[in-house]
Amino acid sequence: MQPTSRIVHVFGFFRGIGYLFQGMRLWGTNAKIFWIGTIPAIMVGVVYGAGIVLLLINADSIVNAVTAFSVDWVEPWRTFTKVIIGIALVIFAVVLLINTYTAIVLAVGDLFYERIWHRVEHLVGGAPAETPEGFWRSLGRGAGNGLRLLIATVLVALGAFAIGFIPVIGAFAAPVFGAIFGGYFLAVELCGYAFDARRMSLSERRRMLGDRRATTLGFGVATYVLFLIPLGAVLVMPAAVAGATLLSRAVLDADAAQPLVVHPNYRVVDPGSSDLRR
Repeated sequence: MQPTSRIVHVFGFFRGIGYLFQGMRLWGTNAKIFWIGTIPAIMVGVVYGAGIVLLLINADSIVNAVTAFSVDWVEPWRTFTKVIIGIALVIFAVVLLINTYTAIVLAVGDLFYERIWHRVEHLVGGAPAETPEGFWRSLGRGAGNGLRLLIATVLVALGAFAIGFIPVIGAFAAPVFGAIFGGYFLAVELCGYAFDARRMSLSERRRMLGDRRATTLGFGVATYVLFLIPLGAVLVMPAAVAGATLLSRAVLDADAAQPLVVHPNYRVVDPGSSDLRR
């Protein structure tokens, strides 16, 4: 990678962080909508909080059950194995909890977060026309997208779990891996409103966000880290939806501004149209 390219990626990463903070600034101008947006986050957060407490209470029993194979090992290897597996399990749980929490909150609070998305779209200008979509079609598309993102999240969590087993560096490398890849898929998930409103598939969303990977990572990693703070997810969630809308609009507008590249074997039928024929 050339030095100039590295600088561009660094600036892109911080630009992504900036979108999250711009979303936070919107609290001041749309406080009522944003406070309402914390309701589903609190509801799901209470359930997840109870689950986390149960997990912590039973953490030692879970680790002992998983490391039953080492019960006859001599010290310090038995304790070392328990510590490594314990750290790996915590990292796995954190990555899985953050991303599934986001998916469930977006599903439960769809009405609330759609209002935030809609408000930001109109503030930016050029909001898409509201075209009704059948309930079953919308449900099927949302469930399909959610399932694919959930599979990706589980794979990331398993990857972080595996990295946690690496001696010495595993305890540091696994959280970084989780933040980078978990943050990326978190950003893809949060950007769904703007892309879905334009009837764009998950594949198109991932492609366009992937073309601006540094910016997407900056936004996703910053959101992921703030979600780790107690009550952070509850307070940040509405701002994250707003920031993701700003990121989506930047990506969509930039993609629309790219010049049309015509293959030599094709011709433009209408100069004012993008319809191409062989």
